[in-house]
Amino acid sequence: MSPTHPVVHLDNACVAFGGRVLWDHLDIDISPGEFVAVLGPNGAGKTTLLRVLLGQVHLAHGIARVSGEPVRLGSRRIGYVPQHKAIDTRAAIRGRDLVGFGLDGATWGFGLPSRARTRRINEVLEEVGALGYADEAIGVLSGGEQQRLRIAQALVTKPSVLLCDEPLLSLDMANQQQVVELLDRMRREHDIAVLFVTHEINPIMPFVDRVIYFARGQAMVGTPDEVITTESLSRLYGSHIEVVRHQIDESHERILVFGAEEEPHHDHEHDHHHDHSEEVHLS
Repeated sequence: MSPTHPVVHLDNACVAFGGRVLWDHLDIDISPGEFVAVLGPNGAGKTTLLRVLLGQVHLAHGIARVSGEPVRLGSRRIGYVPQHKAIDTRAAIRGRDLVGFGLDGATWGFGLPSRARTRRINEVLEEVGALGYADEAIGVLSGGEQQRLRIAQALVTKPSVLLCDEPLLSLDMANQQQVVELLDRMRREHDIAVLFVTHEINPIMPFVDRVIYFARGQAMVGTPDEVITTESLSRLYGSHIEVVRHQIDESHERILVFGAEEEPHHDHEHDHHHDHSEEVHLS
């Protein structure tokens, strides 16, 4: 695939459940190495977009392609980084075992040992800075260390795109920064596109190239300066939304969005973060 071709292509994409349109008319081409934030209120369809690209949800109409091919389950061209969730401290699975599952596909177990497999696991562990605790049981590691291992697992098949579903949730500010900086370094070094679902854009703002913002069955695509404005979001929501930007220093600003209401919840959208709202969230 030519590096000028998009790694993610969505053309007039629509998702509908039981006659209810979740979102429609989504058009975007995402380039290698691009960092795209996926924003919007609970229930608007952020996680569903990732599930479309993973082949878990079918479009009602439109086209979805990854690396020039139709989306399908189990594509090795996609790496998936989930939320951080606490792991039982009694879990005996080692860090390198978790990473190895990325090579084994959906099978929960250990693949056949081979020099190539071990070498690839060690390579990616070293890349993310997790080689030093790779043989520890993952249940005793910190949240930040566990997320490094999940990123390594997502990278082990050398994907062209990383789908990140709220990977900073439940992490403290220091670990959030480390995880985002690691993802940014990986996408730059390996030319991997990143789609990053989040309720809080501020931790990733310095790295974001473009935004997909879902609300009221629509999607707005553009740079943060084009989308996250009072005028643009008010037009998207059909009511007044206030966007306040506070400059912290020369290179950092904080964005606050007021008046963005929640979408109606339904059974098919898996944004399970309703109890983590913060006043500066974009939801």
